[in-house]
Amino acid sequence: MADTAPGGRTSAVAVGRSWRVERFAALASTNDTALERARAGDPGELWIVADRQTSGRGRRGRVWVSETGNLHATALLIDPCTPARLAELPFVAVTAARRAVASHVARGDARVKIKWPNDLLVDGRKVAGILLESARLPDGRTAVAVGIGINCKQAPVATETPATSLLACGCPVLPEILFDDLIEALVRMLATWEAGFGFGAVRADWLDHAVGLGAPIRVRLVAGEEHGVFEAIDIAGRLVLRTGSGERRTISAGDVFFPGSPGTE
Repeated sequence: MADTAPGGRTSAVAVGRSWRVERFAALASTNDTALERARAGDPGELWIVADRQTSGRGRRGRVWVSETGNLHATALLIDPCTPARLAELPFVAVTAARRAVASHVARGDARVKIKWPNDLLVDGRKVAGILLESARLPDGRTAVAVGIGINCKQAPVATETPATSLLACGCPVLPEILFDDLIEALVRMLATWEAGFGFGAVRADWLDHAVGLGAPIRVRLVAGEEHGVFEAIDIAGRLVLRTGSGERRTISAGDVFFPGSPGTE
């Protein structure tokens, strides 16, 4: 498996479809470093991995606890699809992460689930998150940083969505071992996705492992909330919600909560 010497020197060993890996003891953010590489002309198919992040972040600017012993990795993609298909990439990433994590969890398919849009849960507690960030480069290319954080050893406390680690779930795994599986899983899911032409297969995989499907949920939006039954995700990856009045609504972004979970009345 590809590796690098300390300091981030890129290995010459190909990973997957010629993927390269740069490893660091600490970075502010693996996403930031990946996008810096893109602005410097990197062709993509590059992983940036850090033992620790000093300024890790999740969706909507939330702090992501990034201590040593967990996995903090970003895959850099260049022009992975048309702009209209970029919103599908979080589903590709989280299905890949689910496969990698489930391979290390006893009864993984039953215990490792996806919470819309791209949180990974084990036994109902968050164990991983995905953050995609994109940038238009001066030469017209689009760079996409696919950030994946997985709690292997430690988990934050007092979070709105209860968190856990793989170690706490009885599944001790070193981040470097899990990373090997993540590389393979992401390469396979990107091949299935085919720059959007295969999103139907990705969507089916996502729905097969979705938590809360067919059950009541609350969705917190930028302005207000929606309550109803989680029916599906549509062909664009939007959450389909059936309200109490029978109206069928599609939601592009929000935070999902289940009855009895923190923050839910």
